[in-house]
Amino acid sequence: MKTPLSGILPVLPTPFTPQGRVSCDAMRRVVHFALQAGVSGVVFPGFASEVETLTRKERGTLLQVVVETVAGRVPIVAGASARTPEQVVDYGRTAQEMGVLHLMIQPPKKLTGTGALGFMVAVADALPEAKIILQNAPTPRGANLSPQEILEIVRAVPRIVYVKEETLPAGPAIEKLLSDRPAHLEGMIGGGGARYILDEYTRGACAAMPAVEIVDLHVALDKAWRSGDHALARKRYAATLPLLVLQAVYRMRLTKHVLERRGIVENCLVRAPTPALDACAIADIDANIAALDLTTVEEVVVK
Repeated sequence: MKTPLSGILPVLPTPFTPQGRVSCDAMRRVVHFALQAGVSGVVFPGFASEVETLTRKERGTLLQVVVETVAGRVPIVAGASARTPEQVVDYGRTAQEMGVLHLMIQPPKKLTGTGALGFMVAVADALPEAKIILQNAPTPRGANLSPQEILEIVRAVPRIVYVKEETLPAGPAIEKLLSDRPAHLEGMIGGGGARYILDEYTRGACAAMPAVEIVDLHVALDKAWRSGDHALARKRYAATLPLLVLQAVYRMRLTKHVLERRGIVENCLVRAPTPALDACAIADIDANIAALDLTTVEEVVVK
């Protein structure tokens, strides 16, 4: 049965213990928080999960925790990006063995359009049951593919059913891809931490993949937009921007700091290289948390 992706699909962070190991208990709390907030699905691992710092075993262990905690209530998207098609296929098969068929895959960042096409063809041929989300991130992290390059890949690879567009500005690319899309491309998904979500939705995006720390606010924004109350959606969007501007700089440290303040994780340890939070930055972030009147995990409701 087809389960279309839409709405808010947060990318889950990787919580760590004080000793620096991955924390399955904290991951369960993060997933419960997202589900309680009313998300339409969850994503793990992704860039916001510090995926490049995780071992294969750690990725598999935490994905299993996500699958068991979600328990079929919403779709799960498993990140499967890697440097070689063989590695991608390995990650993809691990996810499929857990019942996860939606795989988010980014071609290696140094490949040209032709190279990216060959890469995705090889992956799709080896994963015939997969529902692929082609991720297009900007440089230096991603391949920064043009809309025309993406269309050539999508037309050649029917297993690609969504594109997550994160180049800047994403809106025009989303609009271009939707106007020329082949029939099997079900939709476009926005990224960029939901900093441009209203422009993406206006241009036809069906979903967004922000980080998770204020996902209840993003769900409320999404519900307002889909109900036709675009003024309320814009009001909710504007309220989130000061914190999201800081999140663009401090990345996973900010996500975990906010989750810690909300009682969901026990610390804000990171492995990925990110700017440190000094006292002034923490005060600024905490002021934004107070302005948003963020609830603790036990109190989360979608207003």
